Amino acid sequence: MKRRSFLKAAGTASAATVLPVITSKTSAHTPEEKYRSCIPEVFDPVAKPPAYTPALVIGSGFGGAISAYRLAQAGIETTVLERGLRWPMDHSRDIHSGDFAPDGRAYWHRTEITHLTGLSFSFDKFAGILDVTDYEHISVWRGACVGGGSKVFTGVMIQPERKYFEEIFADNVDYEEMRDTFYPRVKEMLNLSPLPDYLYRKSAWGHSRVWDDQARAAGYSPEPIDGIWNWDVVRKESYFWNRRSATVGESNHGNANGAKFDVTQNYLKYAEESGFTKVYSGTQVKGISQDANGIYLVEVEQMDPMGEVLDTYTLSCGRLFMAAGSIGTTELLLRARERGDLPNLNEHVGEGWGTNGDAAAIRSLAPSWGLTQAAPSASKIHDASFNMPVTLENWYAIQVPVNAGIIASLSMVYDTKNRAKFEYNAETDSCDLLWPKNGNDEAIEATRAINTKIADASLGVPGMPGLIDDVQASFTAHPLGGVVLGKATDAYGRVHGYDGLYVMDGAMVNGSTGAVNPALTISALAERNIEKIIQQDM
Repeated sequence: MKRRSFLKAAGTASAATVLPVITSKTSAHTPEEKYRSCIPEVFDPVAKPPAYTPALVIGSGFGGAISAYRLAQAGIETTVLERGLRWPMDHSRDIHSGDFAPDGRAYWHRTEITHLTGLSFSFDKFAGILDVTDYEHISVWRGACVGGGSKVFTGVMIQPERKYFEEIFADNVDYEEMRDTFYPRVKEMLNLSPLPDYLYRKSAWGHSRVWDDQARAAGYSPEPIDGIWNWDVVRKESYFWNRRSATVGESNHGNANGAKFDVTQNYLKYAEESGFTKVYSGTQVKGISQDANGIYLVEVEQMDPMGEVLDTYTLSCGRLFMAAGSIGTTELLLRARERGDLPNLNEHVGEGWGTNGDAAAIRSLAPSWGLTQAAPSASKIHDASFNMPVTLENWYAIQVPVNAGIIASLSMVYDTKNRAKFEYNAETDSCDLLWPKNGNDEAIEATRAINTKIADASLGVPGMPGLIDDVQASFTAHPLGGVVLGKATDAYGRVHGYDGLYVMDGAMVNGSTGAVNPALTISALAERNIEKIIQQDM
């Protein structure tokens, strides 16, 4: 997620050390007036959800959207709560800010972001699309909008190798069933496909062609990877038939022109069209509990885009589906256990958290074609010869129209050892993530070995000397775990200790999806789990 970490100062490297803050607070209007004028839709009033629904889903990303759609197909009335906004889609209007010039619409209620280059951005506090949560030794990036993580990721969907999958999930999940049924189901629903050759040959993917050539020079054979992109929209961008987004490196703050085929265009859309599902944006869940009759109670704050609390209320449901992401789901359940709201949750809630081995690697001072670098990834390599298996993916590295010779990779290291836990802080009623300071050291070492090997073979330079390190791992774009299958839940996400309480998101995965992006595996698990739950529990 933190591609911009090494890229803001590219082409103007010396400026990075003399421009400590760039601000977007230049409007003569108040922040609210400014955003009302350019994105009035997000200020539209949101109806209050019904006091009771048979099923309630917290979160609207992959796991939440899939759960809602399959519940709707089964004819079950469902409420979906999403803390973030419902962002409009427009082929020409600049709704989301780009990665290079973030403003209040980019980040979730933050006023400043400091990148690894030392360059900082300040902006208005607003309910932006990307939530950056800073813990003591790790920065976690996650979605905060209708569509959740499906909007803020780079669109890569990869199936893990069997040997890694079976080590992660053991006897809880059958790989052959996933391979034959649930992975294909997701691939069909999301129209997954690799980057077409006619786009690969365009200038916006010049960095991808260089990335592939450098990998081949080091003895690797790059493999094409599936993406969630609507290639027809991306093609129109390349001909300037609609506003450019994917082709100029926009991804982490959404693609408002529809280039990314996120769940608001499929699962969530179909669920709402059924008439059985309603999605409520700006509704942040603050706590969950259960009454004496076994009904789940959900405490909600209704917020406006500026962060003002408009209303507080309690909803109820017969069955509660947790899909607020690894961080959100884990925090809600851990807080409920420690406060005594759901005291029967077992000791494994809050455990098994990992970063999916995320790291960012760059090489510089090498030829790189094209003025901009497109966001959709073209290819990957995998190397298991070092201390840990590593997958490197072709990443975009720069959005400004300056060719600085930077080639970037997202690294995902198969790390089975480094796991953290959450700890409840009663004084602040919050949850601390106890990720160790050296938690990513082995992932950095493995990534550095491969990145250096490629740089040496292609006459490039690891990192950007004097400005940016070759490998950075102070972040994760793929938080996983906290309520792990087979420990805090059964094999299908049913939470131990409570009937009708389920986990359907990345919280159920034990810290890694096997050196690949988690989105496809989380989605396939959600498909598998909800099918079994509807068959047996409804």
